[in-house]
Amino acid sequence: MTQRRALLFASLVGLGLLAAGAALTVLDSKADEPERASTSEERAQELQDDLLAARSKGDRDAPITIFEASDFQCPFCRVFWEETLPLLESEYISTGKARFIFLNLPLPQLHGNALAAHEFAMCAALQDRFWPVHDLLYKHQAAWSDVPDPSRLFFAFADSAAMDRSVLQECVVTGTVRELVQQEAEASFRSGIRSTPSFVIESGLLPGAQPIEVWRPILDSIFTAKTASDSSR
Repeated sequence: MTQRRALLFASLVGLGLLAAGAALTVLDSKADEPERASTSEERAQELQDDLLAARSKGDRDAPITIFEASDFQCPFCRVFWEETLPLLESEYISTGKARFIFLNLPLPQLHGNALAAHEFAMCAALQDRFWPVHDLLYKHQAAWSDVPDPSRLFFAFADSAAMDRSVLQECVVTGTVRELVQQEAEASFRSGIRSTPSFVIESGLLPGAQPIEVWRPILDSIFTAKTASDSSR
């Protein structure tokens, strides 16, 4: 069994919908290879689990799970971050109704610095600093998006987020999270997601930086159905 590196979506059901309870499924990319040392596999699994937990918001037992497939260099992703996410946090995430998980979907064919930004953010996640870096990348998107080498700005963000520079440097140079970022993006494409931001909400796919007025009826109906189902058991 190979080291588990890819966090993959569940298979599509129909057009634009994912299987109910869509979550990241850990799959082996080369299942026919000889089994490797369990310690190596365990380290890879621990890395994966740490990264997923570090980019999650809300109660892990919340009745609703929301996945955001996003690109840090995408202008509409920034709009969602600035206008809609704060309201989702106050109304649904902090109240225990929903859990929110960030997924990597850099689009390097459109955004030349996106892959580097996502790798930087995942390295930040290993230091449990994903969300501060996430916010800095969107807040200062215009500053780093079009520069030939954004690394100087990224390290400045790391300092602002109280990260260990030497640990960050090692993570970036060794490519610790590079494969995970790339495979996660590939998995999103295989699942039918073609634009950012896109959101998997339980069994449905919601594309675009929709305002909170679009989100509320969707989340409220899911929450009502889920809690009614739980109370009837």
